[in-house]
Amino acid sequence: MTASNTSTGDAKSTVRSSVATPLSVELDRGSPVPLYFQLAQAIESAILGGLLAPGDRFENELALAKRLNLSRPTTRRAIQELVDKGLLVRKRGVGTQVVQSPVHRPVELTSLFDDLARAGQSPSTKLLDYHVGIPTAEVARELNLADDVEVVTIRRLRSTNGEPLALMTNHLPSAIAPDPEELESHGLYQSLRTRGVHIRLARQRIGAKAADREEAQLLDEKFKAPLLTMHRTAFDDSGSVVEFGSHAYRASRYYFDTTVVDR
Repeated sequence: MTASNTSTGDAKSTVRSSVATPLSVELDRGSPVPLYFQLAQAIESAILGGLLAPGDRFENELALAKRLNLSRPTTRRAIQELVDKGLLVRKRGVGTQVVQSPVHRPVELTSLFDDLARAGQSPSTKLLDYHVGIPTAEVARELNLADDVEVVTIRRLRSTNGEPLALMTNHLPSAIAPDPEELESHGLYQSLRTRGVHIRLARQRIGAKAADREEAQLLDEKFKAPLLTMHRTAFDDSGSVVEFGSHAYRASRYYFDTTVVDR
C-alpha cells in the first residue's frame, strides 16, 4: 500500500534529498506509535546509515506532508525532532539540510584523532596555542612533577568533515612533547608513539558544562550551549604520567558509549 492511501496498514513512500538516492520509508498507520515519531525515526536511520549525506537539502515540510498524506504539523514535528538532535539544520534562504551524524566514541583508551580516522570522519586540527612554561599547581600534581619543572601546554580545535567538534587542552612534560607542526597533521597519541611513548592506562572523568563565549564561538555553538567534558590523566608502560588533558565536546555532535555488566 502506498503512503498516498488513507486506509490503515503499512505505508511506503520515499524521502528524497537534493543529492541522495530516494529512501524507502514505512509508516504503519495502524500502529499506536505516532506518525511523526515513525517518520523522524526513518529519516534519522537514513542519516546515521549514510543514505542521507551531510549537506543534502531536505524536502520542505509542505511538500513532504502532501506526498506522504500527512498533516503539516506532523511533518513539522518530525523535522523538529531531528533539528533538536542536531541531525538537520534550518538555514535561511537555503531550507533544511542534513548535517553530520553525531560522533560515536566508545569509552576506551584511544585518541579522538585515531577514532575519527578509523571511522572515516576526516579529522583535522587547528593549533590554537603551544606554550612552554612552569605549570599550575593542579597540572604539576596531575603530572606528578615538581612545581619548577617546565611543561608544554597545547590547545587545539579538532574538526571532522569541516565541522568543529572539540576543544582540547593537554599538558605534557616538555621532554616528550611533540613539535608544534606535528600537531596539525597527527594526533597527540600518534606523535607520542613515534617517540616510543605508549599509553597503557588512563584515569578519566566525564561531565558537562555550559559553553563560555570563546568556546561557543570556536565550536559554532550558542553561548551557554551544553558541552560534554572529559578530563584524563594518562600513564605509560612504566607507570609514569604522560599527559593531563581537559577536553570539551559539542553535545549536539558527540556522545560516549559504554557497556555495563551486572556482577
